[in-house]
Amino acid sequence: GAGPASDAKGDEDRRAHLASQGAALILRTSGTTGRPKGAVLSLQNLIASATASQTLLETSADDRWLLCMPIFHIGGLSILVRSVLDASSVLVHPQFEAARVAEALSEEGVTCVSLVATMLHRLIETRGAEPAPASLRLLLLGGGPATQALLARADAMGYPVAPTYGLTEASSQVATRPPNKASPDLQDLAAGLEALPGVELRIANGKKSEAGLEGEIEVRGPNVMLGYLDAPEATAEVLRDGWLSTGDFGRMDAAGRLRVLDRRSDLILSGGENIYPAEIESVLDELAEVEEAAVVGRPDSEFGARPIAYVVLRAGASGDAAALQRHCEARLARFKVPVEFLFRDALPRTASGKLMRRSL
Repeated sequence: GAGPASDAKGDEDRRAHLASQGAALILRTSGTTGRPKGAVLSLQNLIASATASQTLLETSADDRWLLCMPIFHIGGLSILVRSVLDASSVLVHPQFEAARVAEALSEEGVTCVSLVATMLHRLIETRGAEPAPASLRLLLLGGGPATQALLARADAMGYPVAPTYGLTEASSQVATRPPNKASPDLQDLAAGLEALPGVELRIANGKKSEAGLEGEIEVRGPNVMLGYLDAPEATAEVLRDGWLSTGDFGRMDAAGRLRVLDRRSDLILSGGENIYPAEIESVLDELAEVEEAAVVGRPDSEFGARPIAYVVLRAGASGDAAALQRHCEARLARFKVPVEFLFRDALPRTASGKLMRRSL
């Protein structure tokens, strides 16, 4: 039966406690894997992340960022923090609109932009055969693994794509491959991500020197959050000895460079085998008639789970599940081939453009 006055006093006390711990900001996680939690970030977290990003990406006051992502998510907010420290300019769009972004890239001197895969796909579709503008020198691409077909198409059109891995709990960027670090003989276009300066990466229960080891990605550094708001148990689950358990699966090469595979929660366990939805989605994205695809596991009494695919076709294309299956069979191990293809008009996404796989 506490009244408004005592509620206000409780809020004031909590804010004072958070401030005493160094807290400056509370950001809700995107909620792609469940109910969002409040990640508590300090000013030091934000500055450390931005400074390390500046060093790796060599940004400066001469840059002009296009901000078309939600500022209430870390991907959008981090652009503002970096730009304040760089004294660079920011062109702000209230939301992502492919036509408006395409126009800005062509006419407004934008040098840097941050997108997720679905945004890049729509941008390329909007610009058609027109190559990337000469003024654009950096395109940060995050929000989850991008398909090989999308990365290859963007590269062929001259987009300076920097595949990026990050998360709210680590104040945005964790690892990135700058455009000038892409090897011409790189077979996996999503591989080779370098940890930001001052940030440590490892694969859980593994060692950096064990090239090719797959497992959960863990992060340590001054960019890692203080914890989750009012959730000590959830905080203890992900923060141990300074290491943040990200819930994402990855693989590291002998040089300690990262390749993100998928979220742990998205992993499909089928007959004792690990199936990464992103791998199957990348294969489906190779087909000209496929606009986008999402793969999830369906419970199965014999295998535990079997993969099924939700597919959005391009305008004018007709759905042919048999053709999709044949393509997958030619490119994937049999246990990875979806057992069913379901055609949809669109896929559910968050405000930041990330796939809401749980909804499927």
